[in-house]
Amino acid sequence: MSVRSLRPARRGPRPVAAVPVAALLVTGLLLTGCAGTADTADNVGSAPGGTATGSPDTAASESPAGASAPEPQTVEPQEISGLGPETRARIPETTGQAVVVRGADMDSDSSVVMLYERDPVTGWRRISDRWPAHNAREGWTDDHVEGDLRSPIGVFDLTDAGGKLPDPGSKLPYDRGRAFEAEGTGFEGESLEGTFDYVIAINYNRVPGTSPLDWTRPLGQEKGGGIWLHVDHGGPTQGCVALPRWRMRELLRTLDPAKRPVVVMGDAASLSL
Repeated sequence: MSVRSLRPARRGPRPVAAVPVAALLVTGLLLTGCAGTADTADNVGSAPGGTATGSPDTAASESPAGASAPEPQTVEPQEISGLGPETRARIPETTGQAVVVRGADMDSDSSVVMLYERDPVTGWRRISDRWPAHNAREGWTDDHVEGDLRSPIGVFDLTDAGGKLPDPGSKLPYDRGRAFEAEGTGFEGESLEGTFDYVIAINYNRVPGTSPLDWTRPLGQEKGGGIWLHVDHGGPTQGCVALPRWRMRELLRTLDPAKRPVVVMGDAASLSL
């Protein structure tokens, strides 16, 4: 079938009915009124059936009189559970990872370790379960001195690692060497062999950016030093925090220098301040 055959047959012009002048004037006023309201909310972008097809701003103006836009929701950043305002204030704003070591009480040699990461918007979230650990035999102190057999309370940077065994994939600088040797027995007669297979130096009275074996003591020798996270030997330490071997490997693979990790350590009461 050709296109020409689809066209309707031409017919003669239809007669135009006469329209009174008054009716024309009224029609003109109505047309003028529509043109004058063409940019109002009730007329712009409305599709058949009342569906708005205009911009979001136009659609919003169609809200009932007196209605207001909902208030934006504010997100309160989450804090690390159990830490008080003084302890939180010691954590640098640039820190994105925190190893929290919480002792049962001031004189306890056992503790629990948990790893946290911080999101700029939502705050801190725990990314590990509760790891059992040991700390110094006599517990904790906020004024550590050489030989007191207490672990120092505070917030300290974690910048350097090492050990006797090969690097398990540490993101922190890792110094491997035979000098990471532990000999003898612990306070409960347990063997210390393998204690320093993996270590992370806690930046208490030491120079950051050096091997954990660097014995420089900026605060003086009397303030002690050599405080590490290391492999648990099954008993209390002289001042360090000791974790199960596989937890140390996990920690070494997780701590990221770009997130400026810290350790937050102490007894529960002190950390709650």
